[in-house]
Amino acid sequence: MNERDMLRSIQKLNASLYGKDFLLTWDKSVNELKLVLQTAELLKNLYEKNVSLRIFDTGLAISNFRDNSTRTRFSFASASNLLGLAVQDLDEGKSQIAHGETVRETANMISFLTQIIGIRDDMFLGAGHTYMVEVGEALDDGYKQGVLAQRPGIVNLQCDIDHPTQSMADLCWLKEHFGSLDALRGKKIAMTWAYSPSYGKPLSVPQGIIGLMTRFGMDVTLAHPQGYDLIPDVVALAGQQAKESGGSFQQVASMEEAFEGADIVYPKSWAPYSVMQKRTDLLRAKDQDGLKTLEKACLEQNANFKNWECDEAKMKRTKNGEALYMHCLPADITGVSCKEGEVAATVFDRYRTPLYKEASYKPYIIAAMIFLAKFENPQATLLALEKDAKARKHE
Repeated sequence: MNERDMLRSIQKLNASLYGKDFLLTWDKSVNELKLVLQTAELLKNLYEKNVSLRIFDTGLAISNFRDNSTRTRFSFASASNLLGLAVQDLDEGKSQIAHGETVRETANMISFLTQIIGIRDDMFLGAGHTYMVEVGEALDDGYKQGVLAQRPGIVNLQCDIDHPTQSMADLCWLKEHFGSLDALRGKKIAMTWAYSPSYGKPLSVPQGIIGLMTRFGMDVTLAHPQGYDLIPDVVALAGQQAKESGGSFQQVASMEEAFEGADIVYPKSWAPYSVMQKRTDLLRAKDQDGLKTLEKACLEQNANFKNWECDEAKMKRTKNGEALYMHCLPADITGVSCKEGEVAATVFDRYRTPLYKEASYKPYIIAAMIFLAKFENPQATLLALEKDAKARKHE
């Protein structure tokens, strides 16, 4: 499909994200999700044809990472730069936040010439999404009162509930791999827990996957050992969405059963919902001894399930033994990054290139979210970019 066809397809969606934050995929309509996907694909096409996508002449993109990151941090910086924005990190340790500055005040002070704010806040269960909503409300008030010349958009770069830039990048990769969104209908994706020699990994990736893939008619299977539950409301939502889309959602108790006949497997470690609740209380109380005790108990619990590894034997259970292996990265690779982990080295090495392609969609997904939030008529802007076709690099 060429750029003009892609533009016509975007127009037919009759959807808009102008002036909207992107916090949870399940808060968006299916057509709004398709709008992000198709815009990301068009931006990718134009970039690969050496077309400049600098639609901003000036402005800031604020990068607020309250937890560590590699792929998402660099993807946000790449996306912002791609569109012409300068990236500024908000280092809370070097700001007045450390001296008690309120969320309302910080949100306004960083936003005078800001177009977008990307936030990662996945450390505290029940707090990350709430923080992003609070920032949004502060920006609404600042714009309403005439403090801000424009209301910056917010992109969720991972919270305690969802990781929308990851799951949307995953969906973009699945669309490319299988040929279309329609081709995903009836495909079985196994979202499974996997063993890791670490503790406290967020719930947002598995929740993001079951919360998004059930929107597109896929047969989604969630598997984890007893006690490794996700947030109940998100699990219930996945079941409801599967019914609405014509797909299915089921939970099973073994990785082997989840892998049986699967077209796609996504083995990923996460901490139990109950553990994340305890961890949040201990983090807030700054109870270091309590955290150490909890970590020790959780690692011992994890060690009971070392057989939850994506190995060659389990991969043979998948459809024709050739399911697509996916991971948000970095994966715990047995014998490489750890003694025993989420995935066997032979499996990971076989899928290394597809994994990197999966990750490569994230900058374009983020760029699409920024672009759609800030331009009321994105089709006209995209058409102008395609017509003008300024070179992004001169050769």
